[in-house]
Formats: sequence, C-alpha cells, structure tokens
Amino acid sequence: MSTDPLVVFTPSGKRGHFPVGTPVLTAARKLGVDLDSVCGGRGICSKCQITPSYGEFPKHGVTVTDDALSSWNKVEQRYQDKRGLIDGRRLGCQATVQSDIVIDVPPESQVHRQVVRKRAEARDIEMNPSTRLYYVEVEQPDMHNPSGDLERLIEALETQWSLQNVKADFEILRSVQPILRKGNWKVTVAVHLGGNNQPSKIKHIWPGFYEGSIYGLAVDLGSTTIAAHLCDLQSGEVIASSGIMNPQIRFGEDLMSRVSYSMMNEGGDLEMTRAVRDGMNTLFEQVANEAGIDKALIFDAVFVCNPVMHHLFLGIDPFELGQAPFALATSNSLALGATDLDLTIHPAAQVYLLPCIAGHVGADAAAVALSEAPNKSKDLVLVVDVGTNAEILLGNSERVLACSSPTGPAFEGAQISSGQRAAPGAIERIEIDPETKAPRFQVIGSDVWSDEEGFPDAIATTGVTGICGSGIIEAIAEMRLAGLLDASGLIGSAEQTGTPRCIADGRTNSYVIWDGTQDGGPLITVTNPDIRAIQMAKAALYSGARLLMDKFNVDSVDRVVLAGAFGAHISAKHAMVLGMIPDCPLANVSSAGNAAGTGARIALLNTKARDEIEETVRQIEKIETAVEPRFQEHFVNASAIPNSVDPFPILETIVTLPNVNFNTGGGDGGSGGGRRRRRRS
Repeated sequence: MSTDPLVVFTPSGKRGHFPVGTPVLTAARKLGVDLDSVCGGRGICSKCQITPSYGEFPKHGVTVTDDALSSWNKVEQRYQDKRGLIDGRRLGCQATVQSDIVIDVPPESQVHRQVVRKRAEARDIEMNPSTRLYYVEVEQPDMHNPSGDLERLIEALETQWSLQNVKADFEILRSVQPILRKGNWKVTVAVHLGGNNQPSKIKHIWPGFYEGSIYGLAVDLGSTTIAAHLCDLQSGEVIASSGIMNPQIRFGEDLMSRVSYSMMNEGGDLEMTRAVRDGMNTLFEQVANEAGIDKALIFDAVFVCNPVMHHLFLGIDPFELGQAPFALATSNSLALGATDLDLTIHPAAQVYLLPCIAGHVGADAAAVALSEAPNKSKDLVLVVDVGTNAEILLGNSERVLACSSPTGPAFEGAQISSGQRAAPGAIERIEIDPETKAPRFQVIGSDVWSDEEGFPDAIATTGVTGICGSGIIEAIAEMRLAGLLDASGLIGSAEQTGTPRCIADGRTNSYVIWDGTQDGGPLITVTNPDIRAIQMAKAALYSGARLLMDKFNVDSVDRVVLAGAFGAHISAKHAMVLGMIPDCPLANVSSAGNAAGTGARIALLNTKARDEIEETVRQIEKIETAVEPRFQEHFVNASAIPNSVDPFPILETIVTLPNVNFNTGGGDGGSGGGRRRRRRS
C-alpha cells in the first residue's frame, strides 16, 4: 500500500496517491479530473480554483488536517489582491499536497461544465398563486375623519378587492406614506394571501399602476444538483430555468456521508447549511440574470428536497436521520420568510416547503406524487424518481405506498472509471454489434454517431471526454446483450468473447469503448468495478420497487414512470435488461422528466395544490427499507443482470440474453432470468 498522501477529488470521486509536494493541478491531470487551466499552471488565469475540505471523511477513509495543503503563497496573494478569491478557495497550480486531502472542483473550474438537465416540463397548471398584484385608489387623509394611511390602504383593498384580514410588516409601514403621495393616492400592492385563517400580508407597494410582473421560484434541491425554475406569478410562464451542482458534494456524494460529516465534525451541519444557502443564492442570481429581472421582484419560492437536504437547508442537525427510527424534526409543510433562510430575493418573500412523507422519503417524493398523481390512477403505477437517492411510489386510486432507496452516485457517472457528469463530450448513447462486438456511440453536444461520416468534425470542440450515467447504463446493458458480460456481472476475456476490445485489467477484464490516446485524449473503458458499482445501484433501486410490490401482493405492475432529470434520459429497454425496473411492456414505460420540479411548480402557482398534497401525504403508506427483512433478499437477487430469481417474460420476447459464463471457477452463468420464485405467504 502506498505511503504517499491520498488525494480525493469531488464531485468526480476520482482518487490517487501522490508524493508530498505534488501540485493539485498535476494530480488532477494525472487522474483525468476535469480541472481547467489556460495559463499552464503559471498562476495567471485563475481557472484552476479548487476548494479543499478539512475534517473527518468516513466515506473516503481519511482525516484531513488543516496543513494538508501547502501554505498560501505569493502568487495566490497577488491574485487575491488583484481580483479576489472566494473564501476558502485555492489555486490548484499553486497549492501542493502535504497529506491526505479531499478537494472539490467547483463547476466554474471545470472544463466541461455540467449540463443540468432538470428542465421545466410542459404542464397545464391552474393559476392560483399565493402572491398577487392589486391596483387600488386610496382615500386621501381627512382632518374631519382621521385615520392612518395604512388603514385607508387596507380599507381600499377590502372595498375594491374584497380582501379581508390584511396586515402589513413594519417595512411597509415605513414606506407607505411617501409611496401613496408619489402615486397621487393610486398604488399597486403585492399581497401574499393568507390561508387556513392566516392573515394576508402586504409585501410591496408601487406608486401608480405597476405595469411589470412579479415572480416566484420552484426549486428542486437535490443531493447532487439544485435546479430552479423562475415563473411569472401572473401568467404562470416559466421565464428562465437554471441549475448548479449542490456545493455540499465536497462533504460527501451521498446523503449518509453528509450525515456522517456532521457527526464527525463539530459544526459540520452548519457548515453544510451555509454552503447550500450560498449556492442557492448564486443560483437565484444566475436565473434572475438569465431572465433579465431584478431579484427583488421574486416574492414567492417553493422548495422540494429529500429529508437530509430538508434539514440541512433549514439549519437542523440531521443526526437523527442517520439512525433508526429516522425521526424528522418536522414532517409538516413549512411556511417561512426568505430572510429566515438567508435567501437574497425580496426580503419579504414567502417560502413554502412541501411536507415530507417519512424519515427517508421527503418533500421531493411528495412533489412527485403531486405531479404524477398515482393516487388518481386506475391502473397500478410504479413511479421511480431516479437520483443519488431514489424515491419510489407504487399505487392506484385505492392505495399508495412510498419508500426511498440509497442508489448512490454511480447513476450520475461518479465512482465510474471513465465516468463524468452530463456535459458536452460525454458518451450518452451506445450500441454494440453482437457479431463484431464493436461499439458505436453519441456524445452530448452532437447528434452524429461515432461510426458516421463527419463525427470528427461534430466533436471537434468537445472531444470524447468520458461516459455519463445514461451512457454507462446503455453500455453495460449492450455488453450483456452482445455476450461480453455474463449474468453475474463478469466481463469476458478476449479469448472468451472473441474481441480484442476486452483487455486484461488486473485479475479481471475491461471493455474498450474509445481509445483517444493517440490524439492526447482519454482511454474510455468499462471495468469490472464499474459493473459492480452499477449493479449495487440498480439492485437498490429494484429492491425498493420489489418491496412495495410485495406489500401490494403483486408480481407485476401496469405502468412504470421514470422521473428525475436522469430518469428522463434512461432507455427503458436498457434499464430492463439491467434489471433496474420490473418487467413491463416497454410501451408502458414512460418518462415524466423532472417530476419533483414540476410538483414544486404546481405548488408555487396553485395554492390549492398545497392543501391537496398535504392531504395526500397523510394517506400515503410509508415503507422503511432499512428495517424490512426482505429488502436484503431482493437486493442479492437483483445483483444479477437482470435478476437471479425474478422472471422477465416480457423482456424475453424483446431481446435474447446470451447464456454465457465467464466465471472460470464455476457457478451458474445462466441468462439471469432465473426460475419463477414462490410467493411467501
């Protein structure tokens, strides 16, 4: 084992040992980490900014001390004096490795910046926003009938718009008099409408008739990415959408790693709270600039997130979510002020968080339920929100069950040898000829296949840089279909498969998809550890779904809906070949896109929907996979490709899985369809 310091890069998950004194930029280049540099490491361009993380990292097996990197040097100070660095940042070309270190590469330092694919889905939504504009004409003061300007404004709202029980914050009291006089007693008022016997509140006043609009944010706060949709609260139109990587990734790629970080590092939970709120404000600035509006015109925001993100966003220590019985501080919906959460939108803006379903099934699953409405379905529908932590709903108009399953970051391209997040140059589609065993593929940013004329020109600006989540799923499924991979997940040798693309890799084999080394590019392979990472992720996903099917006492479902930004890009056939989802007619497998984001948008634009989802959540039955004895049994069975026990008869009518076995030590290398299991009573 190497005695050199271990360097771990996030969000890629790539790691390696390097001698003391190695520049971080050099380590990144040797590991193929996506860290930008234009000046060649001279400390001029500042493109290689990195964020070191310190403390206990159980996931990575390291403790990072304060002196893990070299001291701040003159070059960094010179750059700091001229342009300034974000607090905590270092220059990768100047900071050198001194001991074990975890280093985050922020999005702006990545050459191939992620394509955040959480777009806004087209949806007809009944408009009933909580904040609205009202134009009123206010009576002027009268010495013979004395009353305050604010009281006459509130009276005008009641007589002209039938708004009752209207209140105003102190800031409105300070500004009401000059605005009324500037508008010659005619003003436009933004009012947040109260519900459930809560008062309505005046949020802003404009002199005269305000011809502009006001806006709201629907925010999907995910473990890996944060996506925001900026909506016009009068028309309902999505005027801008944007996304960033969740800055908490540097504390751990999966949720339990972040819970561990807060346990192992005093104040770690507050550190992560600050990080996600700062990231949120950066995103809001970004989306407002994209739309060309002032952030102060954002009066409403709705957030959906999983329970750990929910607590960390609110500034609540997630300690209790790391151990049974996984108790939430609160599962109810929350109505807060933007200033309570340090959000830099309108200071009087209202924030609504959807209710959580259970300790591991959060507001994001509630949003998916609002968007996809399994409780209104006549047939039995399985809704899977695929992400770092998968939320799974199964139900119909009679009953809805919910659980979550820790799939980890492998589906995002992390922990994969040639993996990367979705960005231009990443392989996202792949086919393998079953006869020649040769691959053809497409990369993000080009519609041209690799074996088509014009491919070199089509990728001239991006190159072929790695393989993203949807690409690795298709690659492994295609390898299984082409006979390069057996049911247990073993890649065959060149002799066993009949192709030199299968190369020896230690004690196992790897499959070469692309060799760009002659042109200074990467060698992109699928390795057996890659297969194992995807097997673990897909087994967790399938086991959660199978557990819910057990509770329904069924062996099949009528429909499958793949939700989530990643789910929108998964091939249904390849997902079924892998055994990610239960056997089902492919025509009945659909994509809902970013259903959690859609649910957030529905709750933003229609306050009636908030009451609806709160009632629905109370009726959903929560299943905790961590304490279900059959989860582990399903997990073991689902580790095979597609499954060692559960049959896939519909899939067998579509594809033929080669009966190959590359385990030279013996064992069952069958097709993976397995025998039909007996149902336990």
